[in-house]
Amino acid sequence: MDSRASTVAELIAARWGDHRPGLRCEDRTMTHHEVAAGAAARAALLTDLLPPTAEPHLGVLLDNTPEFPLWLAAASLAGAAVAGVNPTRRGAELARDILHTECRVLITERTHLPLLEGLDLRGVRLLVTDTAEYTGLLTRYADARPDPSRATPRDRFLLYFTSGSTGTPKAALCSQGRLAAAGHSLADQFSLSPDDVHYVCMPMFHGNAVIADWAPALVTGATVALRRRFSASGFLPDVCRYGATYFTYVGRAIQYVLATAQRGDDRDNPLRLGFGTEAGAVDAAAFERRFGVRLVEGYGSSEGGAAIPWSPGTPPGAVGRAAAGLVVLDQETREECPAGVFDGAGRLLNGDEAIGELVNRGPSPFEGYWRNPRAEAERRGWGSSRSSEAAGGGGWYWTGDLFYRDTDGYLYFAGRTDDRLRVDGENLAAAMIENILARYEGAEAVCVYAVPDPVTGDQVMATLAGTFDPLSFAEFLLAQPDLGTKMAPRFVRVVERMPVTATHKIRRAELRREGLCGPDPVWWRRPGECTYRRLTDGDLENAEGPLAPTRGPSSVRRQGLEPRTR
Repeated sequence: MDSRASTVAELIAARWGDHRPGLRCEDRTMTHHEVAAGAAARAALLTDLLPPTAEPHLGVLLDNTPEFPLWLAAASLAGAAVAGVNPTRRGAELARDILHTECRVLITERTHLPLLEGLDLRGVRLLVTDTAEYTGLLTRYADARPDPSRATPRDRFLLYFTSGSTGTPKAALCSQGRLAAAGHSLADQFSLSPDDVHYVCMPMFHGNAVIADWAPALVTGATVALRRRFSASGFLPDVCRYGATYFTYVGRAIQYVLATAQRGDDRDNPLRLGFGTEAGAVDAAAFERRFGVRLVEGYGSSEGGAAIPWSPGTPPGAVGRAAAGLVVLDQETREECPAGVFDGAGRLLNGDEAIGELVNRGPSPFEGYWRNPRAEAERRGWGSSRSSEAAGGGGWYWTGDLFYRDTDGYLYFAGRTDDRLRVDGENLAAAMIENILARYEGAEAVCVYAVPDPVTGDQVMATLAGTFDPLSFAEFLLAQPDLGTKMAPRFVRVVERMPVTATHKIRRAELRREGLCGPDPVWWRRPGECTYRRLTDGDLENAEGPLAPTRGPSSVRRQGLEPRTR
């Protein structure tokens, strides 16, 4: 690998003449040289297509096909930036993503053309990769060679949207220099080499796949193996087929893989490491037992403003040790939170005071959001909810994530700041409750959030995917020594499948918005009781206290709360 490479373009050009396998997808294999040549041809085409006065932005609306990394590579050589477009977006939202990022060229394939019908995308040139016209265009540039001289480390390279699980997606910026540096860092951290095979099964329109999987492969010269769309049942066959040794994940992907039928040869696979977020300690342990593969739960804010490096010796459940400048601050006082106090089993006992927002008070590589100064100011601590003359905080990077630390400086993830609940004056972190409920035998996935209560402020509600028995669930709660008196869910919604984004993150905002009025059965317990029973229209009609804010029974029936046959 070229340790001096400071741009993505240099990493692409370095592979010219390298005839080892570089990119695999289904039955197709391209050498590193062929990838570099394909990138050069597309870069030359892009240079001719982009108007000289326009922002050098192109949108990529593709599944994980070879065209996606080829256009990423092409953009790096052309000094352009790629906006990954989420194919699960629809109508005005999809058009907004394309137009907001000022894409003058949109790369797509025929399977996604119906998504664009009826959208006003004037000024956007469309290239459809699986057509004869597209092949003919590329033929004109077949003699192009990769030239990295046009690129600098400061060049804008990615405009990647946040997941949108908590609101309208924001387009975070990433330069060529930051992406190259991230690739070098991960390659060093995990001792990745040219002999590794990186399995990219997360969608490439999201930062995880590009920054944590594709970039370190570029740095080391490893092979990249693509999965068009994530498939839990296809995960292990793909790993064995490609000889994959490294993969990344986000959201609930690990849970989906664990839910597949076990096989006698599950541990007979070439994987040595999985790196990602939100698997949880329970699922990570189950994955290692079943597949013999260690999962490393890392942390890096999507925008790049803070990162916690994992290192050997990191305690179970911890993300890593706090680097210089990283602190956990109380959201109200802006003072540093005290260290966590743990019982003999490692359970946090003082969450109310130990959990706060992770803030980077040192140098931050955060490069901003595209055309969103309000969100950028909030992230940098200049928003009204972040800073004041008395408390300070302006200019720091506020992650929006909750953490706590132990006395040795190791940090533990406790959820998003938006996921904070306040019950009877006590602050609770949804992620802490979720980790406890994940131990319930019938739980395949769990999401915890607040529903409003005029008396207590919030009540705890949980949505559970899997099997639910009210008696066994109540007994389970009573047996959990780290379940605080305010943590037990007042309401439990039972779903067949958890609603998730395209990146497999739970649609928490959607669940919170639906509250008690979603289309699924809801169980609840009265104040002071331990047992759960089905919530009915009668309960709502005679509601007092926690149920009072809920919509009336006729509205509830339209929402499907009435018991139904499944």
